[in-house]
Amino acid sequence: MAWIYLLIAAVFEVVFALATNASDGFTQLWPSLLTAGAAGLGIFFLSLALKTLDVGVGYTVWVGIGSVGTVVFGTLIFDEPMTLAKAASFVLIIGGVLGLKLSDRAAEPVPDERPLPEPVSA
Repeated sequence: MAWIYLLIAAVFEVVFALATNASDGFTQLWPSLLTAGAAGLGIFFLSLALKTLDVGVGYTVWVGIGSVGTVVFGTLIFDEPMTLAKAASFVLIIGGVLGLKLSDRAAEPVPDERPLPEPVSA
């Protein structure tokens, strides 16, 4: 469930960044309110994820997904240029996020703690 919370937090991180840009220095009411709400919800869901995940892993993945999502949607919504360097950097960030996910201790299986059955006497 922690990874689901982290993905939700990352979506709010992207909304936060895009709304901050749209707020025009907090001079536009609705984007400014969306910025504040998305920031609060993003941190709330991040805190839920960090109950289980290591802070180094959780925060880094949150920022990584938020960064990639912000650049992708910034390109689509605000017509920001997409360059080969940006695309290559995405690949590196996504690789790092996947590496952290695979190395996270919370992803390791918990050993079965049930006692072994008693041997049957013949």
